[in-house]
Amino acid sequence: MQAEERAGYLHGVAAYALWGLFPLYFALFARSSALEVVSHRIVWSLVLCLILLVATRRVDELRAALADRRSALLIATAGLLVGVNWTLYVHGVNTGHTLDAAIGYFVNPLVTTALGVVVLGERLRAVQWLAVGLGCVAMLVLVVGHGQVPWIALGVAVTFGLYGLLKKQSGARVRPLPGLAIETAALSLLALPHLLLLGLGGGASAPVMSWYTLLLATTGVVTAVPLLLFASATRRIPLVAVGMIQYLAPVLQFLLGWLVLGEPMPPARWVGFVFVWLAVLVFAWDAVTHAARTLRAVRGGEG
Repeated sequence: MQAEERAGYLHGVAAYALWGLFPLYFALFARSSALEVVSHRIVWSLVLCLILLVATRRVDELRAALADRRSALLIATAGLLVGVNWTLYVHGVNTGHTLDAAIGYFVNPLVTTALGVVVLGERLRAVQWLAVGLGCVAMLVLVVGHGQVPWIALGVAVTFGLYGLLKKQSGARVRPLPGLAIETAALSLLALPHLLLLGLGGGASAPVMSWYTLLLATTGVVTAVPLLLFASATRRIPLVAVGMIQYLAPVLQFLLGWLVLGEPMPPARWVGFVFVWLAVLVFAWDAVTHAARTLRAVRGGEG
């Protein structure tokens, strides 16, 4: 394995491991509302992006991205979707629904696949249809067994799926750092007024000059670092490999929710998770075998 490829795998594992450990980090902000935490996350991420753009002399990349109005609009809209995704996730962690958030990220690849069919007119292979069907059965079991629709799981999966769709449609013309700057700038139009209103109305969870506010400021780094590691991984290793690594995050979130945070796992939830995992295994198996067949066909053509 070459050094570049090895670095790609290390960066990918690091990114998804950090995302998987997010429940422990965001549990530190239980005294704050999800909107307040996400507002800080947005503003401080934007500050960090601007600092990095200036420090690396890449402000011209941001100007070029903004000049492409279609791509900039798609990325800004994607930013609004990921903002909703972040809010649902933090709300889930801080209200004892980490397992629901984990379900959402397990199901996300299936939602992305379904969006590809509905929006982009892509065709599914028979095994992919089986995976989607198992995912639907999992949701049905969770609804019937739990007595209510798992809104957090569905919301996390759908918003991140739509986010990925818009990022795909924006094309590869915008690099990760200026793209993240545009996303967080669009979100800051909502986040900054919210934080100002909280401060002026006395609804903030801590004074501006406090250790807790300093801790909230770290959300910018915590947001940006795994995203940049992820971007590095996608440039160095095959997309199929990235797709397999992505399941590390919900596995860690599931284990933390169950073993560390002590969230309940009644029989219906176990059955639902089994169907989710079956769907994931079928989906992953199909992706790996299809990639292997494609590679053999390419090598055969070259020979």
